[in-house]
Amino acid sequence: MTDSILIVDDDSDLLRALERVLTRRGFAVRTAGDADDALGILLRDRVDVLLLDLCMPGLGGLELLRRLRADQLRVPAVVMSGTGTIPDVLEAIRLGACDFVEKPVETERLLHAVALALQLRPSPHVRAGLDGILGESESIVRLRELVAKVAPSEGRVLITGENGTGKEVVASAIHRASSRRDGPFVQLNCGAVPRDLVESELFGHERGAFTGAHQLRRGRFELAMGGTLFLDEIGDMPLDMQAKLLRVLQEGRMERLGGARTLEVDVRVLAATHRDLPAMVERGTFREDLYYRLDVLSIHVPPLRERREDVPLLAEVFLERATRANRRTLEGFTPDALVTLAAHDFPGNVRELQNLVERFAILAAGPRVTSADVRRALDRSRGRTITHEVQGVALAELVERFERHVIEAAIAEHGSRAAAARALEVERSFFYKKCKRFGIVGDT
Repeated sequence: MTDSILIVDDDSDLLRALERVLTRRGFAVRTAGDADDALGILLRDRVDVLLLDLCMPGLGGLELLRRLRADQLRVPAVVMSGTGTIPDVLEAIRLGACDFVEKPVETERLLHAVALALQLRPSPHVRAGLDGILGESESIVRLRELVAKVAPSEGRVLITGENGTGKEVVASAIHRASSRRDGPFVQLNCGAVPRDLVESELFGHERGAFTGAHQLRRGRFELAMGGTLFLDEIGDMPLDMQAKLLRVLQEGRMERLGGARTLEVDVRVLAATHRDLPAMVERGTFREDLYYRLDVLSIHVPPLRERREDVPLLAEVFLERATRANRRTLEGFTPDALVTLAAHDFPGNVRELQNLVERFAILAAGPRVTSADVRRALDRSRGRTITHEVQGVALAELVERFERHVIEAAIAEHGSRAAAARALEVERSFFYKKCKRFGIVGDT
């Protein structure tokens, strides 16, 4: 099926010029001279990409984007402007525009923006809420279909997969496609909370419940009432807390720490882990009864190395976001750069790819990210640069370089300093001292 583009601009000469350019490229092009006509077309017909002028008399481009958002019409939009202010452009992006093209419009820049927008369009089988799960590989198509099936239910879901695969994205998609979508989506990383604070984080506490409890605090369960609670890295939850969580799941009631009043729990619980919970059950480090309470429905998120065909799409999307955030202008990747990226195993999965692409967005010298840029970044990630130019360098300095690399890589992979310390099996206080020594900051 031919990709369709709707161009909206009050400049009739520009409309005809853009229509000729895009028609020659094989697109099915429609035009509208104002936003009112465009809205009528969008409500009636399928449009793959909206090419929209920001500054028009009457209903302007920003107002049209607001209307589309209110009507939940998810059409990738590229905004054009020669006179629009930076706040207007930022507002357009906040309303969902995926790219911005300056007037006078350059053909190559326009085609690149349209190509990106086509990659961001919702697939025919993707419902509202599932568009954050990016990719068109067979495994991702199946994943979206499974999420679409489980989302409308009230069943608990256990999401499994390696670190960095996007388990949080899947949990968010389940919430946004569920009947609880208008309620809160509350998260707790069980591996990032000190053992003695997990109970307070989950259930809250009354004033005076313990030393330092100077005022009432509502826990994650209470904050998630009417919505969804996502317990990330549930395999890191201490055994004593597993028993207390199980009781709440069984009874549907809870009390704040130090409190006597019982609260009814109206929360759907989603959990995620990169650990092998059945093996932990066998070893006695995870409660079997809690495992079966959480594993009512199961979703496994595949590692990136098993869906390499999704790497180019993910890389282009991440680059567009990163260049926008860092106020850079890049035209994308060269073809051989995408081939080099897709050949990498990505032990850190999507998170590793996203971090790499952000580095490209900041450091790339040319208009496009090249294969050489990719190879340099991958070499650095693998730690190969540590072995270069070691002659004349003291052993202590080499050890420090290596320690810094390992610490940075662990934090990038596990998402926080606390989780990284556990993964490396070192005391948290020692790990934090090392971070302070090397000037490494981040979430605790």
